[in-house]
Amino acid sequence: MTETSPTELPAAWRSTAITVVIPTYNEADNLPAVIAAVTGIGLDGLSILVVDDNSPDGTGKLADELAEGYNKTQAESDRPGRMNVLHRAEKDGLGRAYIAGMTQALEDGAQYVVQMDADGSHPYTAIPAMLGAALATGADVVTGSRYVSGGSVDADWSWRRKALSAFANFYVNRILRTRIRDVTSGFNLWHRATLEALDLKTIKGSSYSFQVEMKYRASQDDRVLLEIPIHFVERAAGSSKMTLAVQLESAWRPWRLLFTRSRP
Repeated sequence: MTETSPTELPAAWRSTAITVVIPTYNEADNLPAVIAAVTGIGLDGLSILVVDDNSPDGTGKLADELAEGYNKTQAESDRPGRMNVLHRAEKDGLGRAYIAGMTQALEDGAQYVVQMDADGSHPYTAIPAMLGAALATGADVVTGSRYVSGGSVDADWSWRRKALSAFANFYVNRILRTRIRDVTSGFNLWHRATLEALDLKTIKGSSYSFQVEMKYRASQDDRVLLEIPIHFVERAAGSSKMTLAVQLESAWRPWRLLFTRSRP
């Protein structure tokens, strides 16, 4: 897995305005540890935006409390990064939550936006490396990839889950030819200009297919997409949101993208 200490980045890069968008639904058991980890990275310009879909377990209220504490510390240290919480009325898909969060992050002035799960499966220590890779190469999108050299998945994953993940990437790439090894990855860094060009309100995927649609459309626009290796671990607590309906949408969405050429 690629890791870069923030101190290895030039000072100007460490102050880059970057917002980590974290959608939540019933993630109260995971959120405190994830927020503590991300806020401890050491990037001066880093902000966090939690997008909560009215979680019954009180995740939204907990996020508000965490934000209050973090923002007080940031203000006392005279650092610019802040944590905010976007409360949505209902759960209507991971993709919709990300669209809302990304839109808000851009309105708040983020130059880069990171997608990150709230369950602890994405290695927060890779964020400085993702930012450094984008700034060093000019890449428009940097994906934390399980399927490039050096990438890996949790040894505790069942054979069924490993097979499903590998097949999903093979299936999508046979249809869309993206040349992205981990096109289904949910751990991505986006340059604001790329998100603006994609016109987020036109993204149709409402669940995990959102990840594929975003990368496919970026590749169709001749954006530079870069993958860096990560180690993907099992969620710390709680249950997966992968339902049969989500799997079915993920199966037909690539065909829809192909036949519409990614344009509405």
